[in-house]
Amino acid sequence: MRILIVTDAWSPQVNGVVRTLNALIAELRAKGHDVRTINPEGRPSRPLPLYREITLTHTTVASLRAEIAAIAPDVIHIATEGPLGWAARRVCLREGLKFTTGFHTRFAEYAAARIPLPGVLSLGWEVLRRFHAPSQAVMVPTKSIGNELDRRKFKNVKIWTRGVDHTLFKPYPRDHLNLPRPIILYAGRLAVEKGIDDFIALKVKGTKVLVGDGPERERLQKLAPDAHFLGFRHGEDYARTHAAADVMVFPSRTDTFGLVMLEAMACGTPVAAYNAPSPLDVVDNGVTGIIADRLEESVERALKLDRNIVAEGSQKFSWKTCADMFESWLVPCGTIVPRGGNQRLASALPR
Repeated sequence: MRILIVTDAWSPQVNGVVRTLNALIAELRAKGHDVRTINPEGRPSRPLPLYREITLTHTTVASLRAEIAAIAPDVIHIATEGPLGWAARRVCLREGLKFTTGFHTRFAEYAAARIPLPGVLSLGWEVLRRFHAPSQAVMVPTKSIGNELDRRKFKNVKIWTRGVDHTLFKPYPRDHLNLPRPIILYAGRLAVEKGIDDFIALKVKGTKVLVGDGPERERLQKLAPDAHFLGFRHGEDYARTHAAADVMVFPSRTDTFGLVMLEAMACGTPVAAYNAPSPLDVVDNGVTGIIADRLEESVERALKLDRNIVAEGSQKFSWKTCADMFESWLVPCGTIVPRGGNQRLASALPR
């Protein structure tokens, strides 16, 4: 099957959406599928206002139509609600092509956090609902997020879980960080919507370590001069950093999943999180982490958990399961008829 994935999130961005798509594509190709992408690579782009690490890609509906026609996919999945996603959606609607979509990010909350004006949150959700309305399957990563979208009148909501690479994320020797213990780790974007200020404000013993980067880094370094800001880490270096920590704090209340929780758990590091969607679906409370209304309580109790049991608890998540679920929700898209012709364009193109 030829699968087309349209995404505005792509390397060199470092986030959960990019990691999910990369892992998914690898699994789909291993299953024998021909996976193509339309992504920002090689296209004009500009930084997103208020968040320069994210770029907006410029394209036209006509050019994207030609690309989709040349690829001649069997199925189309639109992964993001950015410019490429909106353009692909328009092509599909104009040409009568069926497609599925992914709900990775709560953009309405992110916009409201950056633009604290009345109506921003409700407008954001209305835009998202409109974007996904024609989708044959709106794929969400957790049951909690699915229930929320159901309440907000989204249609065709389907659960599509996430995974973790257990060959990379595992219980390594815990000597990767030579810092006073307990080591309290945050991993992710340094952005306001991530609840990062709550991590900085934690009143707990030990050493705070932050892995990642983002628009709030300079401000946070001034607030917490004793914390260790490591920037981005990758591959085994990143995995060993997780394994070296005593607890991984997940302070976000707005994430749709939080891959970093799985990565920490696979390394044996328990998660401390709020009683909020995504941790409720990812963390087995009292086993692989602690969920509570106060982060301090979560951290203190998580430090007492058995790391071997934490690692065992992560085994139910895999990228193979993720790919199988994704594949099950795909629908045949149909084909684009050439302008001025009656024959299927796909039949005239190399497959």
